[in-house]
Amino acid sequence: MNIGILGAGNIGGPLGRHWAAAGHRVTFGSRDPGRLASLVEPLGEGARAASYAEAAGAGEVVLLAVPHPALDGLLRRLAGRLAGKTVIDATSPIGVSDDGLFVSVLGPDLTQGSRTAERLPESAVARAFCHFPDELLWSRGTRQPHFWGMGTASDDPGARQVTETLVHDAGFVPVHLGGLKESAALDPGGALFGHVSTAAGLRAAAGR
Repeated sequence: MNIGILGAGNIGGPLGRHWAAAGHRVTFGSRDPGRLASLVEPLGEGARAASYAEAAGAGEVVLLAVPHPALDGLLRRLAGRLAGKTVIDATSPIGVSDDGLFVSVLGPDLTQGSRTAERLPESAVARAFCHFPDELLWSRGTRQPHFWGMGTASDDPGARQVTETLVHDAGFVPVHLGGLKESAALDPGGALFGHVSTAAGLRAAAGR
């Protein structure tokens, strides 16, 4: 696949490395593409750095991996370029409650996946890579490939298939939780947020 990755940090960086190793063509989008040479050059001809707009246009599937506060502005600018594409939202609307617990800044009645789908009505939106600790995305996907589960959600069958393929190609086992309105378990404060387990363990924790 041609994959555009918007954000080349703790989520986009390791996932792009996984996907390039699996044979996909990866375009990392950044505000400053010149800073990504150390990430891109070791990956060979299958990877390059570009602007956010170029990465969104280059990918048939696009991963959203920017910090959540930057997401709305980015989607306003790029919604047209993302139309007709599969968009995997890996962002986390993370906040901390007064008693020190992780919570979603969107509140209890709106999932991040549903919010992104509202912003991108012409895209097929999925959720993945958002509950797993980002510092483990590379190590768990390479040292123990296809042992650890990764929760996913989507309303679109095609987006689900693409997302599950890319979860597998990153070294994880996809665990489909249902539609975007049913994906609260993947958001901050949800049953799977920060949870690392096998596919069976994720299903049990999510009550599936």
